[in-house]
Order: sequence, then structure tokens, then C-alpha cells
Amino acid sequence: MTEQHAFDMTCPLPLAQYPRVLMAHGGGGRLMQQLIEKMFRAAFGNTVQNHDAARLDIPQARLAMTTDSYVVRPLFFSGGDIGALAVNGTVNDLAMAGAKPLYLSNSFILEEGLEMETLWRVVQSMRAAADHAGVSIVTGDTKVVERGHGDGLFINTTGIGVIEHDFFIAPEQVKAGDTVLLNGDIGRHGMAVLSRRENLTFDSEIESDTMPLWETVQDLLAAGVRVHCLRDATRGGLAAVLNEIATSAKMQIDIDDTAIPVDAAVKSACEILGLDPHHVANEGRFVAFVAAEDKERARDIMNRHNPRRDAACIGTVLHGKSGLVTLKTAIGGQRILDMPSGELLPRIC
Repeated sequence: MTEQHAFDMTCPLPLAQYPRVLMAHGGGGRLMQQLIEKMFRAAFGNTVQNHDAARLDIPQARLAMTTDSYVVRPLFFSGGDIGALAVNGTVNDLAMAGAKPLYLSNSFILEEGLEMETLWRVVQSMRAAADHAGVSIVTGDTKVVERGHGDGLFINTTGIGVIEHDFFIAPEQVKAGDTVLLNGDIGRHGMAVLSRRENLTFDSEIESDTMPLWETVQDLLAAGVRVHCLRDATRGGLAAVLNEIATSAKMQIDIDDTAIPVDAAVKSACEILGLDPHHVANEGRFVAFVAAEDKERARDIMNRHNPRRDAACIGTVLHGKSGLVTLKTAIGGQRILDMPSGELLPRIC
């Protein structure tokens, strides 16, 4: 367990004086008010406003807004949990638009029977992740559903960020000749969740890569790197991202498989389970399309924020065939890297 996910279990809500688990009638009334005041406000601080809507002070600039829901199972896994995932996933969506994350809303869908201690761990993790990402959780909502209808806990977050630069970062900006960069190894998040869910044991423990990405993006922009497009490789993994961008940009993308970093434990786990690491979800990995002349500077900046220092230039954009993504294999052949088809790994984000 990393420092970011070390929990302070001293809950200000005196758990011994309340039911150990949530009951369906907890959707309103005194208990829910106590949860809001003694748990959520205690964890998130004075940024949570005691009103139906939060009042925000935002500079006069372009804004970005995103929303997402998190339904991961199990709630806790090696290297992360649903709380950190909800914060990091939302601030990363803002970062991919070139926006500095400022504010989050947060809504909990709680299942009857959820233990208070579990909820407190999640709330504390969200607070730690928000502090690390430099964002404030300013408003939210809580609902309780009957047992068997909520898989423990679902979280919805909405994020607002500010765009403080003149770059236009979008798939339509991708140009022939651009270099495709990846900020680190792929597949760890999906395999970390799956191994915990299925009680699989490997020689090396696989930890999720969940982390906030704004500081990396901010440094790229501040250095004047000509960033044309950014996309985080979450559900559907690297393959989904590349196919989405190729289709939107009406370009062909050629990728060198030998340049894509994959942890040895992840590669082995994927082989055992019959999975393609290109299709496995990530939560701290993104693809950047930058002008070829800036690729080395961009990779150096990515590595400054990557403990593994395995950011890589993995491919090139061509006029070619619109929407096509090709993969050069280790033996020198070439194959099409398709969009993932069939059922994706469930409950991973």
C-alpha cells in the first residue's frame, strides 16, 4: 500500500454508536445527515458547501467539464481503490483536454449492508487523492439502495477545470508526421483488479497504475511542446484509444509493438488468461500526439513524472488509410490493431 493509499482509520463518526452497516432506510433522516456532517464534511473539509449547489470562483477563461461513474469490483485492489480511481479518473479526463482541474462533485450510491468502516476508507482515499491532484471536492449527494442492487458502492464524479493556454488539443488536430508517445507501461490496472477479484497469485504482485496526470500535461505545455492530442488509455486500453483517434483524425497510425512497455508480470498474466495487453485498461497512462521535432523533449518530461522512466515513442501518424491502426510485431510482421470487440473486462473502472 503506497503512501497515497494509507488510510487514517480514526473516523470522526463514532462507529460503535451507529449500525455497523448501512440500512436501506438510511437514505434520509438523521443517520444520513450524520454521515454528511461527520464523515464526508470531516474528510473533505470546508470545501464542501452546505447548500444545494456550490458557488465557485473561476478565473475568466475557457472551462472544461467532464463526468464519469465508477463501478469497480472489488472496491480495493493492489495499488488503489474505487475512491482514488474516481478522483484520478476525473481529473485525468480534464487534463486530456489541457485543462487544469479545479473542482469535483461527488455522488455516492451506497448499497444496504455496506460497512461504515469500508465507506470511511473510501472517503479518506478520495480526500488523499484530491489533495495530491490539487482539486477541491465542493459538492455531492448520497443515496442508499436496497441490498443486492448496488454492488457495494458506486461513485459518480463531475469535474471542472480551466484552460489557461492557447493550444487546441483535440483529435482533429492530429497531423501526418506526428509522433505517438506513451507515458509508461500498459495493462497494470486491469490486471491488478482482475487478479484481486479472482484471487489469482503471480510471482510478482501487479499494482494498479492509477495516478493524476495533470502535472505531466502542464509541464509539456509549459515547455512549448506542440501537443496536438491527448487521450488517457482507460477502458479498452491502448488499442481503443488509437483506433478512436485514427478514426476521428481520419489518419493512419503505425505502431511498433516492441516499443510499447509492458511489465513482465502483466505480460505473463495476460498470456495465462488469454488477454491482449493492448486491450487491458489503464488508469495512469495516456497517449500524446506531438510534433515529431518535439518527441524527445516530450519523452523526457514524461519520464520526470514516471518512477519507472519507461515513457516511449511508440509510433507515427500517416496519411495512409483513414481510421487504420497497424502494429509492427517483434518478428517484423505487421497486423491490424483492432478496436476491442466482445465483452471487455467488467467492473474495472
